[in-house]
Amino acid sequence: MTSDKNVVTWDIPSEWHGKRLDAALTALSGLTRVRIQQLLDEGCIWQSGAKKQRLKRSVKVMEGDVFLADIPVAQAMDLQPEDIPLDVLFEDEYLIVVNKPAGMVVHPSHGHDTGTLVHALLHHCESLPGINGVERPGIVHRLDKDTSGSLVVAKTEAAHQGLSALFANHDLQREYVAWCRGFPRWMQKRIELPIGRHPHNRQKMAVVPQGKVAITDASLEQRFDEHFCRMRLRLHTGRTHQIRVHLSHEGMPVLGDAVYGRKFNPSKTIAEPAYSVLKNLSRQALHAETLGFVHPITQEDILCFAPFPDELAQLNTALKTLM
Repeated sequence: MTSDKNVVTWDIPSEWHGKRLDAALTALSGLTRVRIQQLLDEGCIWQSGAKKQRLKRSVKVMEGDVFLADIPVAQAMDLQPEDIPLDVLFEDEYLIVVNKPAGMVVHPSHGHDTGTLVHALLHHCESLPGINGVERPGIVHRLDKDTSGSLVVAKTEAAHQGLSALFANHDLQREYVAWCRGFPRWMQKRIELPIGRHPHNRQKMAVVPQGKVAITDASLEQRFDEHFCRMRLRLHTGRTHQIRVHLSHEGMPVLGDAVYGRKFNPSKTIAEPAYSVLKNLSRQALHAETLGFVHPITQEDILCFAPFPDELAQLNTALKTLM
């Protein structure tokens, strides 16, 4: 690898002949696969001697090929640590797994300059990789603001690269629990429907033919009555809003989901205490309960369970009274 200002050059050696472009450049660059894929998608990588154009991640490379990348210089962010309590499920010197509460944004963004998980982690941890140049220090994946549960964060650059590879290869166990309106006509199902931007609302995702592959294993855990159920979901891909979109498409929107579930006013015919709990539900009823993976540094098997937060535990108990 050679570098001239921001332009980096990679020569493909014989051992990477016939391999995927994103895999080869990940190995040669020292960057994470997610970062290489992002640069490819943004047209920042091109082949020497060829027309400068956006390259597919899966294109096969040949020995002697030369690729160049114009890597944007990351801008440092002035992030101040904040003393926000964290529910830690696992921690060592390399990574930390937390039980994120609903209502907390994972990383700073427009309108969320303080009070994020990153701000809390900067107070809890001595350092996070990328803090001086990356917008999301240590963050490998995220949960929606109103989704609670298990989330892993890297504390070193080596752990960050290892975790990024696990997520890129979908080599983790991720299980969610969702409380939904309606119920399925099946007990178990693999929902394999492509997800992309909604054709008429760019703020939403949708099942669309030209979308990216999205796979969710769904199973019915509990049917409460004719109107509600509890589902267990296992992710094989990690598309934006994947579970919410897939369940809504199946006719079972997540309770409390104002984006994909439409406005829901529970009928007064629903018996107490379920009626009051449903009426006052302040979040979407989706929880990342289980996160399992092989530790990228120690090779230890890590399996974390995030207990239901009080609001969802109360919802579950109240719905059981309808059975």
